[in-house]
Amino acid sequence: MHVSPPPTPPARIPNDDEWRFEPITLPCEWVEDYRPGGLHPVHLGDLFHNGQYKVIRKLGEGSFSTVWLARDLSRYIALKILVAESKSTSELQILHHLAQVAPAQKKQRIAQLLDEFQHVGPNGTHTCLVFEPMGPSVNSMVEELPQFKPRRWGMKIRYPPSMAKNILKQALQGLAVLHENGIAHGDFQPGNMLFALDDIDSRSEEVLRQDEDDVQAGPVSSPVQRLDGKPDKWSPEYLYVAQSLAPFTQIAEGFQIKLSDMGGAFFFTDPPAKPVVPTGLRAPELVLAGEVNKTVDVWSFGCLVFELMTGQPLFCVPWYDSETDMDDDHLLSLTSSLGVLPEQLYRNWKTALLYFTPDRQLFNCHLGGPPEGEEPLMLEQLSMEEKFDQAKPELDAEEAAKVKVLIRRILQYDPAQRPSPAEILRDPWFSDSKSGTEPSKSESL
Repeated sequence: MHVSPPPTPPARIPNDDEWRFEPITLPCEWVEDYRPGGLHPVHLGDLFHNGQYKVIRKLGEGSFSTVWLARDLSRYIALKILVAESKSTSELQILHHLAQVAPAQKKQRIAQLLDEFQHVGPNGTHTCLVFEPMGPSVNSMVEELPQFKPRRWGMKIRYPPSMAKNILKQALQGLAVLHENGIAHGDFQPGNMLFALDDIDSRSEEVLRQDEDDVQAGPVSSPVQRLDGKPDKWSPEYLYVAQSLAPFTQIAEGFQIKLSDMGGAFFFTDPPAKPVVPTGLRAPELVLAGEVNKTVDVWSFGCLVFELMTGQPLFCVPWYDSETDMDDDHLLSLTSSLGVLPEQLYRNWKTALLYFTPDRQLFNCHLGGPPEGEEPLMLEQLSMEEKFDQAKPELDAEEAAKVKVLIRRILQYDPAQRPSPAEILRDPWFSDSKSGTEPSKSESL
């Protein structure tokens, strides 16, 4: 019996009634992203760039790329394969610019671009970026620390204070390199701060290759199947669960942190209309007015000082179907932690009267206003300093005071008053650091 071939899927995100595949619930990329203009299907053992790079392990994925560990003739590399509809011109432009103007500083604190090429696949032509391989992100490495294994009830999973401070300092040094050269990272968060690896080039491929047969680890999905039962040339046979290189990562004293993923980066002179800053790390002027300026990373850094030292986010913004509710939740948390918004910002808050009286007194915390017939909801209002103390970071009173003063100094509502990364590096808390990091050009400014 003749079976007709499946129609070519649309070169866009499919509507709910256009889904092609049986759902896959493993923590992988979305299988529907394998379409014309989308992700490139990859299998272990695939060769790229005329056979130069052999894929041996999945390292990660995002909405616009997948990342793989691959073997060159004499070294391992990280292969980032972008969606076909992305030309990544800004990311490449910024990486090339940094290589020209700050090669030494870039090498020390920013993941190195080693090669680039184009690869043609069933979903189009993909830009492929070759980077030095790196270990897990700061966001995930904390889970791998030996002191948290085995996991026990009630454990506070957070970096030791000296390690958190060292991470922050090195990430800030990388940020200073970018800002000194007129570049904002645009997505400055723990997921884009990576630990350096031990020397893995001496390791055999068998040690580093992803195990497709380890059923307990669940590294591979069940076969990708179309709803109509037909074969699909745009998708891989199955999806891989990313396996980090945590066992090969340097976490002892002298560890190294580098910034990665310049996909959201931009030159100060050419800010994007829609930056990709994570919701809880967005500055108030971005939330209220869509204003993008060179201090977006600085605000994010201030939030991250709180987060890494306490193990808790300063602004935890849940997902809501309504963007207005999400913004209101964020802004209420801002005013509780940092104080009332200045008039220039407050007048951009279109729904402020649902929460504040005309003379700016908070009377309600129920998003969207109290339901009809119900009383306004009031929640406990805790300042940033009170939240910091409640988290009980493992710091003496003197150092805790320095950290809180630094966070306040950074998280100013007026962008013009926020310090630059180089100025933050000279803050008393960093300048007397015993973290053991090598001094950078930025620290000596």
